[in-house]
Amino acid sequence: MSDNLVPGPQATILDAVSGVVGDEATAQAIIANPSLAKDVNPAAEAAHGAAKGDGCCGGHGGEDCGCRDDDGITLKGVDEIGRATAQDVMEALHQVIDPELGIDVIDLGLVYGIEIDELGRAIITMTLTTPACPLTDLIEDECASTLAGLVEEFRIDWTWTPRWTVDKITPEGREQLAALGFNLDAMPRY
Repeated sequence: MSDNLVPGPQATILDAVSGVVGDEATAQAIIANPSLAKDVNPAAEAAHGAAKGDGCCGGHGGEDCGCRDDDGITLKGVDEIGRATAQDVMEALHQVIDPELGIDVIDLGLVYGIEIDELGRAIITMTLTTPACPLTDLIEDECASTLAGLVEEFRIDWTWTPRWTVDKITPEGREQLAALGFNLDAMPRY
């Protein structure tokens, strides 16, 4: 019987880096000097992500995959050790509540895209229910509070194309609005 009740790690950081770069010597050099990671071939990383099922959406990998999640939000991101992914940012944005409707910005369909650049900064493409909405600053402040500690920096690119409609609300958002007494079937369609 072993005196150690805690099992040892099954994989190491060296194993993970070796899997990405293809050889142990290069992996050891990157671990010793992480700035060398910028010289890694991005095409090889994308191919590795495709083979392993990694990537911004957990599917077919690579920072430029441009895939969409189930809600139709374009996700682009880098999935590396210790770095937030576009999926992580999307999950966090479920905490950002539209103050007028009381539903989060993801379920309202206000977020059109999330991209994580090579420096770990989040770029969020978002709209509002109307261009005249006075709550832009409040929503930006809520995003800043929610994303603090998850990403180094973020930016919201406000867009009005395509125009937001009630059709962009997710099924979860529809249920929440119905519970609040909104009748979406009675709302005008544009």
